[in-house]
Amino acid sequence: MDIVLSIADTFIFDRLYAAALPVQSYAAGNTTAPLFTQKPIEIDPVSEHFGWAPSQYAYLSRLPRDNDIRQVFSLFLITWLFGVFIYFFFATFSYIFIFDKDTFKHPKFLKNQMRQEIQQTLLSLPIMAVFTAPIFYAEVKGYSMLYMDVSTYGWWYLVLQFPLFLMFTDFCIYWIHRGLHHPLIYKTLHKPHHKWIMPTPYASHAFHPADGYAQGLPYHIFPFILPLHKYAYLVLFTFINIWTVMIHDGEYVANSPVINGAACHTMHHLYFNYNYGQFTTLWDRLGGSYRKPNMELFYRETKMNQKEWNKQVQEMEQVVKEVEGDDTFREYAGDKEAKKLQ
Repeated sequence: MDIVLSIADTFIFDRLYAAALPVQSYAAGNTTAPLFTQKPIEIDPVSEHFGWAPSQYAYLSRLPRDNDIRQVFSLFLITWLFGVFIYFFFATFSYIFIFDKDTFKHPKFLKNQMRQEIQQTLLSLPIMAVFTAPIFYAEVKGYSMLYMDVSTYGWWYLVLQFPLFLMFTDFCIYWIHRGLHHPLIYKTLHKPHHKWIMPTPYASHAFHPADGYAQGLPYHIFPFILPLHKYAYLVLFTFINIWTVMIHDGEYVANSPVINGAACHTMHHLYFNYNYGQFTTLWDRLGGSYRKPNMELFYRETKMNQKEWNKQVQEMEQVVKEVEGDDTFREYAGDKEAKKLQ
């Protein structure tokens, strides 16, 4: 995150902090004091790797770049605002070009669902950012195993780190996610994400803040226990956000026994207690929680027909009663039609 922070400082934050907390133009009783003192910036990855030297604004704030309070607050803003940008950019792209709009006709699609999904996300992201910023701060201060020089661990590890990261996070998220379905935890933390029986891409980040933070922890823990190249770190974090959108896009193209794609995750939203994995079905298979997606989902003529919907609704309502009790938590867009199926 030191690279991201340095880029943000160079092009955004230096100016903002200089405007909000400027240095004193003149020392007390000395009208000839210089406007600012150019204290060397010890850590400047952007200048080192890209050649973008800090502008004069880097020296015009009472909070220099290496100030701890400034760094934590800047990392909070980066985490929050970049998260919002990634969410809207990829979820909107998926909604326009990939998402099957026939999902709106499903009897378990909620009234004003997309608005609710977006509201939940916008409520949760800044809270998650508050608790994530200290982790990024620890990375900036050098406590993690993030590295820049490929020769440190060799080219073989540069390639190996990608499957290691995915395997580690897939394992951890499976057990965290499964734990969130424990009756003592589910209704408090994980139930808000299961409000969406038939999710849209905008449900991808619509979690209770503690739920979203808990499931994101493995991504942050990895570089503290295993080396991870800084550029790989940025690529993987972007990929994670895209993947999260993809498994909520309702386009069932990956009929794979290995990949936990949108079809597998739809089974999770419909039937709750299956397919907890993030990237693969491995841990669901080993943990006895794997459910193969209905074959009807992979064919256009059966995916969105009434017969398939009736079957889904019948089983889903039984599961909801077992997990949540009375289904008063949701207001469906087609309540009249849904009641006819009961």
